[in-house]
Amino acid sequence: MKKSMKTISGLAAVGALTLAGCGGGGDAEGYSASGNVTMIVPFAAGGGSDIAGRATAAGLEDATGRTITVQNIDGGSGAVGYSEFLGRNGDGNYLLATETAMVALPLTQDVEFTYEDFTPIMKLAEDFTIIAAAGDSDLESCSDLVEQAKSERTVVAIAGATGLDNITFSLMEDQTGAEFDRVPFESGSEVLTALMGGQVEAVSVNPSEVSGQIESGDVKPLCAASEERYDYEGFEDVETAAEQGIDVAFAQFRGFIAPGGISDEARDYWIEQAQAYAETDEFAAYIEDNLLQPTVEYGDDFTAYLAENEQEIREALDL
Repeated sequence: MKKSMKTISGLAAVGALTLAGCGGGGDAEGYSASGNVTMIVPFAAGGGSDIAGRATAAGLEDATGRTITVQNIDGGSGAVGYSEFLGRNGDGNYLLATETAMVALPLTQDVEFTYEDFTPIMKLAEDFTIIAAAGDSDLESCSDLVEQAKSERTVVAIAGATGLDNITFSLMEDQTGAEFDRVPFESGSEVLTALMGGQVEAVSVNPSEVSGQIESGDVKPLCAASEERYDYEGFEDVETAAEQGIDVAFAQFRGFIAPGGISDEARDYWIEQAQAYAETDEFAAYIEDNLLQPTVEYGDDFTAYLAENEQEIREALDL
């Protein structure tokens, strides 16, 4: 499942070749690339979205030579941050670290935006989840978790009411007939705190969020909600949900967007900077360090992916 550095660079190169198909027709040289930039993260510090936003901001700082400040605006399972970003329409000096909530929120909550209100710039990668329990839990597998949830109240934590965690548990319920009692938190770090504090019995978290706790023994993996086993160190022996008879695999995308209403020149400028970032050792390190699958897409290709992702979420949540 882990991609090589050569694969990462190859995907970035393919994305670079598709810039001509990204639309807009603007000349990036016409964008006034000046002033400080703000990267909004619509979740609390410490989770996968925060990690992605800070890594992207640092990479774009190197590519542009500009100061990019990360601002966490959490609340409403991401809705508060996205709503703030909606108000930055036309401002090419704002970016947002985006993920599945951008597509899921408008499908499940009364919010003022959809992904079509923004300007997709770059899809960096896809991020599956690990279903995990506390290290001293009696649960040993996702099969155990499902069987327990069929017969007794089983409390699980999710980061955001409409994010990947909720979708993953919903798919498990559809596949098995189990029922989980969900408690929403604002970040992956809060989810893990709840798990280790005994407030919940299981969580669905990105591998990068839980690798340290698994290594220390405070948390143990029950299964991976991924298409194949990870071959990242420490996760090689974690069975997929499918291997345990639960046919569930769903990835969260990671990327960044600009506000709607920006000029073609601003859009092309940020796509070019994203392409430069994707060719760096720092981008490769971000992918490897956070146990991601690099699936780089830019501009219109990213927009097409979002339309497909919207349909997948509708089907997963029976909307």
